[in-house]
Amino acid sequence: MGYLVYFDKVKSEDFINSPYNTRQDTFSDRVVRGKIESSDGEVLAQTNVYEDGTEERTYPYANIFSHVVGYDSNGKSGLESEANFLLLTSHEFFLNQMKNEFKSQKNMGDTVVSTLNADLQTTAYQALGDRRGAVVAIEPSTGKILVEVSKPDFDPSTIAQNWEALVNDQNDSSLLNRATNGAYPPGSVFKIVTALDYFRTRGTLEDFSYLCEGGITKEGHTIRCYGGEVHGQEDFYSAFAHSCNSAFAEIGTMLGGSSLRSTAEDLLFNKDLPLTSYRKSTFSLNGKSSVAEVMQTAIGQGNTLVSPMHMALLTSAIANGGELMKPYLIDSVKNSDGETIKTTEPEKYKRLMSVNEANLMGKLMKKVVEEGTASALNGRGYTAAGKTGSAEFDENGSSHSWFVGYSNVDDPDLVVAIIVENGGTGSESAVPIAGQLFDAYYYD
Repeated sequence: MGYLVYFDKVKSEDFINSPYNTRQDTFSDRVVRGKIESSDGEVLAQTNVYEDGTEERTYPYANIFSHVVGYDSNGKSGLESEANFLLLTSHEFFLNQMKNEFKSQKNMGDTVVSTLNADLQTTAYQALGDRRGAVVAIEPSTGKILVEVSKPDFDPSTIAQNWEALVNDQNDSSLLNRATNGAYPPGSVFKIVTALDYFRTRGTLEDFSYLCEGGITKEGHTIRCYGGEVHGQEDFYSAFAHSCNSAFAEIGTMLGGSSLRSTAEDLLFNKDLPLTSYRKSTFSLNGKSSVAEVMQTAIGQGNTLVSPMHMALLTSAIANGGELMKPYLIDSVKNSDGETIKTTEPEKYKRLMSVNEANLMGKLMKKVVEEGTASALNGRGYTAAGKTGSAEFDENGSSHSWFVGYSNVDDPDLVVAIIVENGGTGSESAVPIAGQLFDAYYYD
């Protein structure tokens, strides 16, 4: 009896609100599905009711929010799935509800106000252009997801008409949310993990010195710096800023597979993420891994795979003094009269690293902007820190372009994680997108 009371008062709404609970759709017999809005007041999804009583779900921003807002026909995805119960619940004034029931009319569902920022989302969408990839932006101090763009995309308003073509599309995989479910080699953005592991094992970065000659060979396996560049004598900071593959391959062999695995798993590789829908990132090194595997993995190649959202969470922890806030998309719920029904409060998820470790990673990433591969972000009226990456994905040396970073280094405002498929170096494709996002955040 005690459990039944607990279930009814505490757990029942969680079960009702589960996206796997198909009984939720029966609520639509009594409730007009509510709106989804952006944090800046834009309508992202709404139900139009016509004179003959027919209903049509429309998406004013069309493709721009397609993956994160999702669709409500042929199944559900995105916020349409996550917030289904909320959208089909009505908190209209009770006298209005009684009047509607007397007239056999539906009540208006509640409005879900998302954390998404329409201006930033549009900026990211346009900056990515016609290229494949994903852009994520998070407020590190709260966990609010402000941007979640994935391309190729689709128009959720026409999902029913185009369903067969979309599900059978093996070339573009337009229904795949690359931001949360993409699996990419991290390239040099993984050097953040390698750097943290080195600090944890050595207690300092000051003892490191390396002469880069453009490549390194161990046990018959050679790693080369991008484009064969020779960086010369380096300390840890310059090796990180210049993304020196040779230096980090050397560091990897100093650390070994077991040590790298331990730190990677502390940063949620091979672990569950605090999200409703995602693909788990994978890391395969262990104490029996070969030198070649360790060298490749230490620079972000090998068998490691990660999603842009995971890299955004990792970077958010660095920006927030080592503490990862639980990411969320639903900011509040209000009724059709605009009265707030519930509000999401920021919640700590897990400490991924110490404050000292986070500060040190931030110092390394600031050097990347000040004098390294992301120098295009320097001198724009705000400070920034980050790490670029070029993740090779075929035998021809083709690479995805990565950037992860944050703005306003002393009191971080915005974290971004960007990948452009087949975009070359991080500084070529991903960094300019980051610049447009930061500029829009501060100047638009």
